Amino acid sequence: MGGSRDGLKRRTRSLKIALVAGLLEIPFQSYRNYGDLCNRVILEAVRSTARGEWKVVVLDAGSKRLVDGVVKEDDILKENVTNIEQIEDRRPMNQEMDAVYILSPQPHIVDCLMADLERRRYRRSYIIWISLLSPEQRLRLDHSASAREQIVLLRVLNVDFYPLESHLITFRDPWSFPTLFHPACNQLVRKHMDGLAQKIVSVCVSLGEYPTIRYHSPRNPAHEASVLCSHLARFVQLELDQYAKFHEDFPPPSPRPRGALIITDRSMDLFAPVVHEFTYQAMIHDLLPLVEGDKVYYKTALTQNETSGNVKDVEIGEKDSIWVKNRHLHMKDLLEKLASEFQAFKAKNPQFAESDNPSSLNNIKDMLAGLPQFQEGKEAFSLHLNMASDSMNVFQKRRLADIASVEQSLATGLDEDYKKPKNLADQIVRLLDDSDITFPDRLRLVIQYLLYRDGLLLSDTQKLLAHAQLPAQDGEVIHNLGLLGANVSRSIKDTRPVAQPPFGRKQAPQSPSEEESGLSRYEPAIKPMLEEHIRGTLDQSTFPFTKPHLDAAEGLLGQENVSQASLRSAKPTWARTRPSALEPRQRIIVFMAGGATYSESRACYEVSQLCNKDVFLATSHMLTPSLYLRQVGDLSVDKRRLDLPAERPRPQAPAHLFEREPPTAPQAHAKQQSTIFQQPQAPVASMGTMNFSSNHANANMSSNGAIKGHPLPPASLIAVQPASSKLSKREKEKDSEKKKKLHFFGSRK
Repeated sequence: MGGSRDGLKRRTRSLKIALVAGLLEIPFQSYRNYGDLCNRVILEAVRSTARGEWKVVVLDAGSKRLVDGVVKEDDILKENVTNIEQIEDRRPMNQEMDAVYILSPQPHIVDCLMADLERRRYRRSYIIWISLLSPEQRLRLDHSASAREQIVLLRVLNVDFYPLESHLITFRDPWSFPTLFHPACNQLVRKHMDGLAQKIVSVCVSLGEYPTIRYHSPRNPAHEASVLCSHLARFVQLELDQYAKFHEDFPPPSPRPRGALIITDRSMDLFAPVVHEFTYQAMIHDLLPLVEGDKVYYKTALTQNETSGNVKDVEIGEKDSIWVKNRHLHMKDLLEKLASEFQAFKAKNPQFAESDNPSSLNNIKDMLAGLPQFQEGKEAFSLHLNMASDSMNVFQKRRLADIASVEQSLATGLDEDYKKPKNLADQIVRLLDDSDITFPDRLRLVIQYLLYRDGLLLSDTQKLLAHAQLPAQDGEVIHNLGLLGANVSRSIKDTRPVAQPPFGRKQAPQSPSEEESGLSRYEPAIKPMLEEHIRGTLDQSTFPFTKPHLDAAEGLLGQENVSQASLRSAKPTWARTRPSALEPRQRIIVFMAGGATYSESRACYEVSQLCNKDVFLATSHMLTPSLYLRQVGDLSVDKRRLDLPAERPRPQAPAHLFEREPPTAPQAHAKQQSTIFQQPQAPVASMGTMNFSSNHANANMSSNGAIKGHPLPPASLIAVQPASSKLSKREKEKDSEKKKKLHFFGSRK
């Protein structure tokens, strides 16, 4: 028994080593765009599987969301793929074709796969998991005779996440917030952290990074979730070390400096989700009715005539170059740039300008040649001009300029002259009296005032809510901020000083070129955190290392002079200078537990550009102000109302996967022909004992339509039975001999 267990361990280890061997052949170092990297990984996996053979690609609902986000269907079909199917759907038998499965490692998906293998739906099977399969599910495949016979290849891609942008990664898991912070979800936290750690490790592995790990440790923790980052960081460190132990070629050789992973959570910066941000991307997600799902859409008219049926949902994404170039611009700069770029676009397409001879043949030919590109560019400019214009209309209607002036003083602790602000309470009361100020904006103002004061008397909070005419449930939102580390209340005799920002107050600009808009002085805490980390001045008491005895020295050097090779062999770095723009850039991965904002995403891009680094922001989901307020409010509701996926019934494989396939048309035709040309025979005595009861007929059938104790034979090998329900002894012997010749039960020669 012990020997078989040891053998299983050796096979499991060898399998784990082989699983990602193909993936590591892809040159990670040549990619700075995460979407391009995932696109290459998936296409390379399909291309290298069953090379030169026609094949079917089979996805599940989860892996389909991932693949659709980074790969075009046409690009997959170009790789000798005849069809893309979904494993949960009804599909025809296709035993002459190989199948490439790209699947999520979920138990019910393994059930679907096992059903396909038992039915021998395809000729051969190549299995690609988007992340590592659990040991229990892996044992199911190891012990299945059908799996051993039909599975040619097993691989793991480590891409169980969604690249939203080139340097922004999400797990599309908004339930992570209540799981981590709801008081009644404590029993779910450990399992959830295990899942988060595996996904974070997948991000690191896919980038070829074995980073140093730091985590946020609050100075004066007062909430239960203050240990969240330390636990998660240790889970990630354990998973990374285990991965490196079983994969001797990880990390791959690279001239890059060794990467860094910083794990923080939503409690580090409570201002960022509620402050009004006036850069393009953050502003439209805050103010406009976007349709946000796997992709982001905005309903708009692309021509001036809205009644012409030209109002449609337009996608906003990485394929739109105008969006990618301008999404982090301040709105005051955006409108001017869009107008000038549109004029330049028209100048590059003179064939569409008004002409003295519009009916000239040459003019018509020029217009037809440039029409697709011109129309696409025109629609893109129309979309962004419309969104910018609609945002500014909301900005003026809701008097956001007046609100933002007060907000910036609350969030920074300084007025426009970088001095201590005065009369903030009076300004807030006047805004709460204004009928143009919406109720959500009033709630955001009250929250920011409470955070600025580091807590209020309970009576003062109630007076503010009543003055703002806010409903009682908004009081729950304020109370629940304490679960994220905010000091919600204080007593009259409380003499504790007002808490300082984690990275100090912002200093006044030193030169006129550094002057900022009065409405955009606040910067999310993630930006000074990254800047201090790169300089090597980030406080180790608030951002300790998981391995201080090994990694602290690299962190204090600013992470600039330590390459991946230092994990295997140390080389002198004293003679190196600051890396130039031509050298490979160091990667810094920031994971924000509990959701990140678009202002924090912008800050990461800005640090990347200013400091010559590649900063990647990873998070469970993206937060808008409205979503954040709703999720904070839900922290006090009954847990059963949250409908957490972890507490839902386990998904089941569809029942139709286990049903017996009806005979195909050729089989039915062959049976009909054999009946026509068969000579009539006299009835036999046994016909009198036949039982036509469906229950009796199905008594020996399993749930997947196979005879109990035997696997279902391939459809192409199913023999047509004679009319009689019983065979003579001689006929049985012939039939048995025929089955042996045809390998009826799938045995190999």
